[in-house]
This record gives sequence, C-alpha cells and structure tokens, in this order.
Amino acid sequence: MKTIVHLSLACFLIGIVAAKPAENQPNGNNRGHKLSHADHFHGDGHNADYDHDAFLGEEEARTFQDLSPEESKARLGEIVDKIDTNNDEKVDVNELKLWVENQQNKYISIQVNGRWQLHNIDSDKYVTLDEYIKSTYATTEEELLKLDEAEQIDFKQMIRRDKRRWKAADKDGDGNLNKEELTAFLHPEEFDHMREVVIDETMEDVDKNQDGSVSLEEYIGDMFVAQNGEKEPDWVKTEREQFSTHRDKNKDGKMDRNEIGDWIMPRDYDHAEAEAKHLIHESDKDKDEKLTKQEILDQYDLFVGSQVTDFGEALIKHDEF
Repeated sequence: MKTIVHLSLACFLIGIVAAKPAENQPNGNNRGHKLSHADHFHGDGHNADYDHDAFLGEEEARTFQDLSPEESKARLGEIVDKIDTNNDEKVDVNELKLWVENQQNKYISIQVNGRWQLHNIDSDKYVTLDEYIKSTYATTEEELLKLDEAEQIDFKQMIRRDKRRWKAADKDGDGNLNKEELTAFLHPEEFDHMREVVIDETMEDVDKNQDGSVSLEEYIGDMFVAQNGEKEPDWVKTEREQFSTHRDKNKDGKMDRNEIGDWIMPRDYDHAEAEAKHLIHESDKDKDEKLTKQEILDQYDLFVGSQVTDFGEALIKHDEF
C-alpha cells in the first residue's frame, strides 16, 4: 500500500496561501489567501512570476513560456483590449482589479469543477465523505486503517484534518457537500466561515511546540531553514522585523490565534487591488495612474513573462468575462 498517493487536503489548498505583506516587504513562505502558487517576493526582491500568475492566471501564463517577445506582445495586446471595458484606451486600477479577480474566479471554478467530477462518484447533487476519501486516497477509510502503524498515523492525521474541514464547510449540516460547500472545502481562504479551520491548520503546521501560539523562531522556521551552514538571507532579517513590528500586535513575543488570523487571512487587505496598483505603479510612465496599451506592452515582461504554475485561463479560448 505504499503506492497510495498522499493527496490530503493540504494538496488542494494552495499552500496554505499568502498573507498580507506588511509594508510591501518580502513575506517569505506564503500562507492565507493569494493570487498564485509563486511567492509574491523572491529573495530580496519582487517576484515577477507572481505578477504573471495574477495577471494571466497560472494556466494561461504557462502558454507564454515559449513565445517570442513579438508573440507575447501580440497576445498581451488582445488581453488589454478585454481589460479596457469602457473603451477609453486606458486601463485604470478598477479595470485591472476586476481582471485579476476574474482570473482568480476562473481558476477556482475550473479547479472545483474538476474536483467535483473526481469526487462525485455517483454523479448526484452532493459529494459524501466516503466518496471523497475513496477518490482522494484510492481506497476506503476501513482499508487505510489496516495499514501498518507508521502509515496509519500519516493517514489518520490527514483524514482527521479533512474531516474537520469537511464539517466546517458543511453549512447545512447534512454530512455531505454540495458544489458551493465543496468550494469552501477546497478553497477555505475564500470564505470567512472557514477562517477558524484555516487558523487551526496553520497552528498545527507552524506551532511546533504546541503551546497555542507561534513564536518568532517558529514563524521564521516555517519559511526558512538554513542548510549546510547557509547564511541567513536579508529577507529573513526583514521578516524578523515584520514579526516584531506588524505580526505580534500585542508585543508579547508571539502570535496568538487572532494575530495568526490577521497574518494568514487579513480582513483589511485586497490582494487583487494591491496587485493592480503594483502593476500600474511599475508601468505608468506618464504618472496619470492609468495605463495605455503601449505602456503595458513596453512592460510586457512584467505582465506576461514566463515560467509559472497553475491558476486560471485568460486568453486561450478568448473567453469574455
């Protein structure tokens, strides 16, 4: 049974996704809500792969990997025409924010539809927990419990987490998940009623000494562990400062549950709007806070670049939103 794929919900969660970057500084290992699998910051600087994923959607961004600059600009020009919904030949922050949000929503819809087909074995109106376990772990819970003790521990932990998240997502309490509830199960970072279970999962992953809080050492250890005498990079030093200045709000030297919630699922931070403002700031040559098509094309490597992962679709089927 060692060939069983360990597809716990952690695999579906996007990491546990990206926290609000305090003061626009590198935020290390991303947790909470985010627009890409890629870290928003890489090393000591901004990571362009995040911008590509957020702007294009991760699936579409892949298609730009092997394009020439001329081909990239041509396809980017088509996208710009879609973003400019009022046809004034300018892209403002609201239009760009709407586009980024649309790419995220497309990714979620595509991903949930795929999982629905995978897990809804009998093709009815809901997914049962048994269907989910069987389609995720390639066997039943009873069979998993027949494994040797070491393997049982791994599976028991994953199934326990799955059941806890399942219960939180099951808003009507019938024990099954309809498509909306399955969406909350797969993307809890998008739903406020899933906030506590996301905090629970983060605590399990980061709170190594299980004292109910996250120390500075645990916080840094979640995003960086020196290997073979490796020198700590500057961005880790910045993260230490962010912990003390922004994460640890009550200044007791650790993050409690409320502070962890503010870290992984900040209620006062709009990721799509922040990304739109960033793209405009980097590309707005005449400083009118809007982008012409030429300004965007001049920065095509910022918007479409190459080397990315997996998020939604923007152009291949030329879908309108």
